[in-house]
Amino acid sequence: MTDSHPDTRSALPPKFEISHEEMDRVLKRFYAGVRQHPELAPVFGAHVEDWPAHEEKIGRFWRNAILHERNYDGFPQRVHLMAPEVKEHHFALWLALFDETVQAELDPETAAKWSAIAHRIGRAFRMGIVSRDQPKDAPPKLF
Repeated sequence: MTDSHPDTRSALPPKFEISHEEMDRVLKRFYAGVRQHPELAPVFGAHVEDWPAHEEKIGRFWRNAILHERNYDGFPQRVHLMAPEVKEHHFALWLALFDETVQAELDPETAAKWSAIAHRIGRAFRMGIVSRDQPKDAPPKLF
């Protein structure tokens, strides 16, 4: 099982088994890659001042999304929509780096499961950015 605290557990079972340590390892490696990425680094750097705090917050996000722990209360899609530096094409870069990271750090089955969730979330975020950046009188872009 996971090393979560009793007050953060949900009655829902995890989407898949993964430990906090595995999640932390993935996030540490992923954000190290983000900081080195020629296109993603400036986008994140415009908003993230404290990387350890950011990684901890995103760790809570993923623990909520995967393990159903109730210790994340942010609004990540709104945060991305409010960041004008975030563009539609960044999501493909982000997901490629994320996939590379989970594949390097986790067993193939766990990597595939986490990747699938990340891609679903990424599609929703990307759609929001496309809508935000579309001219107001343009017809909706269908995906």
